Amino acid sequence: MVVAVADVLSDLADESAWLDGTVRDLDDEAWNRQTPAPGWTIAHQIAHLAWTDDQARCSATDPEEFAVRLNELLTGEVTIDSAAAEGAADPPEILLQRWRDGREQLAATLLALPPKSRLPWFGTEMNPLSTATGRIMETWAHGQDIAETLGVPHPPTNRLRHVAHIAVRARDQAFVAHGLTPPSDPFFVQVTAPDETIWTWGPDDAKQRVTGTALDLCLLATQRRHRLDTDLVAAGPDADRWLDIAQAFAGPPGAGREPQG
Repeated sequence: MVVAVADVLSDLADESAWLDGTVRDLDDEAWNRQTPAPGWTIAHQIAHLAWTDDQARCSATDPEEFAVRLNELLTGEVTIDSAAAEGAADPPEILLQRWRDGREQLAATLLALPPKSRLPWFGTEMNPLSTATGRIMETWAHGQDIAETLGVPHPPTNRLRHVAHIAVRARDQAFVAHGLTPPSDPFFVQVTAPDETIWTWGPDDAKQRVTGTALDLCLLATQRRHRLDTDLVAAGPDADRWLDIAQAFAGPPGAGREPQG
């Protein structure tokens, strides 16, 4: 299936609009509620999205400046946590407007780029399509944390296809992040979408197989659920191992979530 950058950005705008509507009327107490991410409030979550959108825009418009920022992260001068804390210190109305402005600027930037542009990023180069897809993944994942914190539903939509796609494409990176050699055999992944259609990746005769729901795959790969709290089923030792280490994000593996069952 061929996906256009404009289509992904449209889905990103819709996912962002859902999250914006969820947080825009929160009072100060709610903005400061602790989320499932240790040490992160709702304000930290939105600040991180605003910060990452800015990093993506910088990568696309000023690679030299992005290299400076990347070095600050590599040397520990700036950390993901410190950047989120700095943004979270702003009044909610300022933080919210910065996130709104930043995501609009990023969308316009990505639309203007040639589709095959190579953009530096944390761990690997990206193109406009993969950058937009990554922004959906992060927006959905942090929105999940916020929804759980507020006790409101986070309705699953077919925008999850973007998140599931990253999870499958990042299979080898997940193995490498855990110091493991990626499997040589292909995987077949089949998940049921929110609208009950079936999404698949890989050859259907592959011996290494994963089945379940798209929602559970996305929750697992963004480390919002422990494997034991999903309905995902693996056939084959490599597929089984992957469900223990899957991650849809670049960088070192996170701590994940403890099983709730």
